[in-house]
Amino acid sequence: MSRLITAARDTAARIDAATPAHRDRAVDALRAFAVAGVVLGHWLVTALVADGRTLRAASPLQHLPWLAPVSWAFQTLAVFFLVGGHVATRSYASARERGVPYRRWLHARLARLFGPVVAVLGLWTVVTLTLLLSDAEYATVRTLVKLALSPMWFLLVFAVLTAATPLVARLHPLWPLAVVLHIDVLRFGFGAPDGLGWLNLAAGWLVPYTLGAAWTRGELESRRPGWVLLGGGTAATAALVAWAGYPAAMVGVPGAEVSNLNPPTLAAVTFGLAQCGLALLLRDRLRRAMRRPLAWAAVALVNLSAMTVFLWHQTALMATTATLLPAGPLPGLHTVPDGLGRVAARLPWLIVFALALAVCGAAFRTWEQGGGRRRRVRPSRVVRAHRPMTERTPHV
Repeated sequence: MSRLITAARDTAARIDAATPAHRDRAVDALRAFAVAGVVLGHWLVTALVADGRTLRAASPLQHLPWLAPVSWAFQTLAVFFLVGGHVATRSYASARERGVPYRRWLHARLARLFGPVVAVLGLWTVVTLTLLLSDAEYATVRTLVKLALSPMWFLLVFAVLTAATPLVARLHPLWPLAVVLHIDVLRFGFGAPDGLGWLNLAAGWLVPYTLGAAWTRGELESRRPGWVLLGGGTAATAALVAWAGYPAAMVGVPGAEVSNLNPPTLAAVTFGLAQCGLALLLRDRLRRAMRRPLAWAAVALVNLSAMTVFLWHQTALMATTATLLPAGPLPGLHTVPDGLGRVAARLPWLIVFALALAVCGAAFRTWEQGGGRRRRVRPSRVVRAHRPMTERTPHV
């Protein structure tokens, strides 16, 4: 055990030493926090319950709605879009200074996004065909495929916003926020078709993305904007939930009439503003915390496999659930999440899900690095610098 601890500390020290001193480690810490929040949130609130030959999705929030505040800690997508907007606008500015054409810049960024997707789609195409040919219940196949591919919507939205970076780099966040407000007024106040709400899929996540661009421009360096976003976003969200009838849960709940997430509502966006404010306020503390080699090594490892973790975490959950189904129903895994005992029984399974995810990561890690092809090893992007825009530097 002491040798393992020593080896871990030596590895962490090497990663720390290889990281440029001027790299903003808070950016990586926020990204790692956002990815971890989404993964843990899904693992905690997503359940597959056996109903005869059919597997159906369930959530403890269906049966224990007073647990809705737990979802606030794990709905971290706004932070991911904040960091994404910050990194993309900085990267694009650097590319322009180096004379890199927009097409080449965009291709490089989208290749890192969609490279790992090929493996996910390939595997689930085979799994889906196998299940259908084996006479599995259609409802079960639909549930599994929907859960496995649900992270894809995030990639599509993020890709669209990345492609629009030159157009939105100086857009004020109030403009997309106003779009979300008006769409919700039309939907919930005047009975407009629910399909209109899908416009919020772009407008809602454009709000934190443009906040990230404002961060790049240096407009959010003082603590005042962070406090305004945190206080204003918290007050607005509380008012919308308490008096405007918005759901308290910030994640999707099976069977719910209205979801704050699919598509994003005004409450989800104001909640995201509060999260972004808190993230901005925590930057200095995160920079100090990331000076510790072990903490920085953990964040670096998450960032190295961020897309793999994000895309495969639902598959890890479902593989564990399906593999152990013949031994079930196992508490916390196959049972209906309708009580605190079942919620507590879920916690140990997080370790099993993490191990299954590690197996997926080991099997498909090369897709994140180079689309499944073996390539010459290059220095990790995690230890390359987040340099100021005025310097000539490789994209981040």
